[in-house]
Amino acid sequence: MCLTLQRSDKERRIWPRLPLAIPVFVRSRDEKGKDFLEFATALNISASGVLVAVRRSLPLSARILLEIPSAPLAATAKLPKASRSLRAKCVRVTHAEGYHLVGLKFSRPLLEEEANHRPSGRKVASVRVKKFSLASASLEA
Repeated sequence: MCLTLQRSDKERRIWPRLPLAIPVFVRSRDEKGKDFLEFATALNISASGVLVAVRRSLPLSARILLEIPSAPLAATAKLPKASRSLRAKCVRVTHAEGYHLVGLKFSRPLLEEEANHRPSGRKVASVRVKKFSLASASLEA
């Protein structure tokens, strides 16, 4: 899969979107000010935001805490540090039958700013992930 930063004139996004279905918890307050926690699905994600399918409608500009669940191993193993709780603001809501598509903008991009200044047409790779080659990996049976 090759991701590029080429954009049309109508496209305003700086970061490419990845079409990944990721289970998430959405934590916020309803219109009456009562805290709620809802299980939802992130449908695509970029360094600056995420599109989430939720059952509850959220008002525009609602403050959200998006929590990504992880297996207990991640908390105890010496794995690279990764974001699991992301602060965001609701910037778009599309109502559908039985669910709502909510566009959230992260309070801070997940990647450094210099990563978005790559020449167009080049692959976008994770800033902190080492490249892996199947040619160099040995398969053990």
